[in-house]
Amino acid sequence: MNVKTSSNIFEVFYRTFRDISRSVHASTKVDEVLSLVVREASETLQARGALIRIRNLESREMDLFAAYGLSERYLSKGHVSSETIITDLCKLNKVILIRDIADNPRIQYPREFLEEGFQMALDIPLILNEDVLGIIRVFFDQPRDFSDEELDFLAAVAEQSALALDKARFIEAQESRYKHLVIQTEKLTALGRMAAGIAHEINNPMGGILVYATMLMEEVLEEGPVREGLGVIAQETLRCKRIIQELLDFSRERPLLKEMADLNEVMEKALRILENEFKLRRIKLEKNLSSELPPAFLDVNQIQQVFMNILINAVEATQEKGKVKVSTRPGPGGETVITEITDNGCGIPSENLAKIFEPFFSTKEKGTGLGLSVSYGIIQNHQGQIDISSLPGSGTHFTITLPVQAGEVNHSLKDESGASP
Repeated sequence: MNVKTSSNIFEVFYRTFRDISRSVHASTKVDEVLSLVVREASETLQARGALIRIRNLESREMDLFAAYGLSERYLSKGHVSSETIITDLCKLNKVILIRDIADNPRIQYPREFLEEGFQMALDIPLILNEDVLGIIRVFFDQPRDFSDEELDFLAAVAEQSALALDKARFIEAQESRYKHLVIQTEKLTALGRMAAGIAHEINNPMGGILVYATMLMEEVLEEGPVREGLGVIAQETLRCKRIIQELLDFSRERPLLKEMADLNEVMEKALRILENEFKLRRIKLEKNLSSELPPAFLDVNQIQQVFMNILINAVEATQEKGKVKVSTRPGPGGETVITEITDNGCGIPSENLAKIFEPFFSTKEKGTGLGLSVSYGIIQNHQGQIDISSLPGSGTHFTITLPVQAGEVNHSLKDESGASP
């Protein structure tokens, strides 16, 4: 090497790699990390400049993410390499040296490349778990050769850059999930208050209607249109009262009465209650309850309510001779218990999945849309997680994860929906 002696090259590479690694693990801002990468790579190799392009997950194009030592005139030209070329490069999974600028298909703007004073370039793929994330390109104003140590250094830098990208995307996904939960909580707060007010105002008049309809039915002795009409009034009034009770359950503040319990026993009790529903619809029930499940600290009645809500939905979504699978298993490290409920019913369209836990949203003709909302709030109050996946025509899969030992919740501030009153 003509710039750095072999006695200090390892020290330079080590120091640079250490700084990049520290940045990857310490920073949550991927733009800061990648800006450090292009600067350090350029200065360590005494290059003219460098840039990083990242594959956009939506457009599938390579977007400029960070650059160092390059003019705005050159960067404004757009993509310096097409996605196809970069994909081919990444499939090779190795550093590519570009010398023949004029005829190399990797160089999209050869004239501008040479006008900038560049004589050669290095392309280094960013790959994580065989996924193509992007590319680092380093520019040089003089032709030169590279040692194995330099190429290994660039490969290590690319690996750290890929890890930084993966970390940033994970954080972005978690932030998106958190924002969704905040919005959900705010909606549940407002709707819970509204539901409680409406339910209390309507409950008493509905009770009066039911009493008078029943009294009139007793006075009408003969079967006929009048008695039939009064029967419809009583039946529909009872249905309204059930809906009102669901509204009250949704909005009522109830403390968690936790105890150490066997989740399998909670599930078995819910299944016994719904046993006739499975038989009447001739639905096959498959159980796979783990014998190694640790006891969990939970409110037995509320978790049973969650299981019943989901199982009822599964039964109603499954046609005769369908199938419902129920399983339990310990989570990683025995810190959680996991319940899965799967049916092979009609499934849920993808556009409705994001709304499935919202109150008053229902895909059923006579559904109130409160069962899953209440279930969501109960699991949140247990500091657990409930997830759903579904495909129309293929069925629905619920996964409920509960901590074995969860911290206490301030029940004076939270209601059953997980919302603050």
